[in-house]
Amino acid sequence: MRPGIKLWRMSRERYDRIIAKGLFDSDDPLELLDGLLVERERQTPLHAAVGLAAREVLEKAFGRRYHARSHHPVALDDMSEPEPGVAIVSRGPRDYMDAHPSKPALIVEVAEASLAKDRHLKGALYARAGIADYWVVNLVDEVLEVYREPVRAPSRRHGWKYRSVKLLKRGAKIAPLAAPRARVRVADLLP
Repeated sequence: MRPGIKLWRMSRERYDRIIAKGLFDSDDPLELLDGLLVERERQTPLHAAVGLAAREVLEKAFGRRYHARSHHPVALDDMSEPEPGVAIVSRGPRDYMDAHPSKPALIVEVAEASLAKDRHLKGALYARAGIADYWVVNLVDEVLEVYREPVRAPSRRHGWKYRSVKLLKRGAKIAPLAAPRARVRVADLLP
């Protein structure tokens, strides 16, 4: 950032009021990250197809007690309301008519051009919010990045990180923390 540029931060509450007043269209590719409006990655056909496939795979893995949301807001804290590729939440869609979910069992981002943002900015915000299981479907390197064990990291820009980071290749399988008996094939999440 250049010296002299001032950024204005807003709370999630204010952002939600702006949305409710219709000042942004639902098609506007924006999300609130640490108080700033940030442009979401435009979805290529590959990105969209992988995201939909991931949602289907995870719905099967988690079963009826959970619901998969695609590109819908998650109320992380007072300053962040990202719209992850897939968020696995407890309860059904009608249980979130008054408020967005705040503690998903799993968040998955599908990343091409947004890979650095998903790893560093969103990863730090998810860690800060206590999201125990965060996955990045890395379309650039064709691996699944699994982030677990959020911890404070004062030396990091946003003050949080994940202690455990694993890169899983196509032949691997993984069990989500909230569905330990399920086995998800990494190949089913990749193109």
